[in-house]
Amino acid sequence: MEEHSLAVDWDALVALSQMKIKVRFNNGEVRIRHELPPEEVVESAAARLRPILLENEECFHMKALAALGYFCRISPRDVEWLKAARAEWRTRVNPSTCEQAGYRVMVADPATGKDHDLDAHRLAMAWIYGDVVHHDKERRLEGDAFGLLDRFRAAVPLVAWAMVGTIELLNYIRALHKDGLLQLRQEVFDERVALKATVWEETAEVFFAPVGAEPPSLASAPMPEGWLQLDKTTNLSLFQHRFAGQLLNTDRSLSMTELPSPAEIEAARTPAGGWKRDQLAAWGVPWPPPKGWKGELIERWEAARQDGAPPPLPSPAPVDFAQETLDFG
Repeated sequence: MEEHSLAVDWDALVALSQMKIKVRFNNGEVRIRHELPPEEVVESAAARLRPILLENEECFHMKALAALGYFCRISPRDVEWLKAARAEWRTRVNPSTCEQAGYRVMVADPATGKDHDLDAHRLAMAWIYGDVVHHDKERRLEGDAFGLLDRFRAAVPLVAWAMVGTIELLNYIRALHKDGLLQLRQEVFDERVALKATVWEETAEVFFAPVGAEPPSLASAPMPEGWLQLDKTTNLSLFQHRFAGQLLNTDRSLSMTELPSPAEIEAARTPAGGWKRDQLAAWGVPWPPPKGWKGELIERWEAARQDGAPPPLPSPAPVDFAQETLDFG
């Protein structure tokens, strides 16, 4: 959860968890305004949170608190913190009353004469388990009369608060580990759990063989007979698969002259301090930009300065696929 994009701005995440609604008056009308993140962003956060919310999962939040309670039983201060954390989690994630849920929504259908009434928590659960994971048909039907907007609007503060509580618990575990109350392997804290960027380039060895050739048996085993290594002298314009079409794109990556320097990156900032979407796309940065994208670009630029710009690939001769079909392995 700490690596999720919603957690990059901690103050903004905490504000999302507090269910704030802006009210303004306009020509005698009272208007309310909700400023929420894109639904896809909240969906990905909810998907990561789901095991933490489910009682039968090993990483269920309350199980983690119970385990810490055992290790901290000799520390009265920590015992009190854990009791408060359990009580707060129950109130926010599994409220027993409409008042604890924060608010309720009531709607009436004039066409059918039916009235519907749901609190914010049940609306949020309808979005998480109905709209996102499509797991609970009953919850989804329960929230159907209120529409997607009301379900999503109720889910955002719940997801945000659960993220806050989870990250705070992680930091508490780090503190207990540092103080020696928890004996955990360092890999627990160092293990990579999320990709900071999804655009990267690496050195690789590529082999290919005609369709029907024996595939490699193990990653450490020699390549079977019939497999050739791809290099700049390979006389192929493309690899084709009968289902996937073109499998190999021989376009080269950004050269040193195309990679932006640190100064050029800073110069491209908008007056608001960000970067335009089309500019990021020109640099090969996806939208929304992942955490650490600027540092990765600078590293690639510095590496290109040391190594020199890669030369363009030669224009290969075409292959007559009517005579020979190749499988890219």
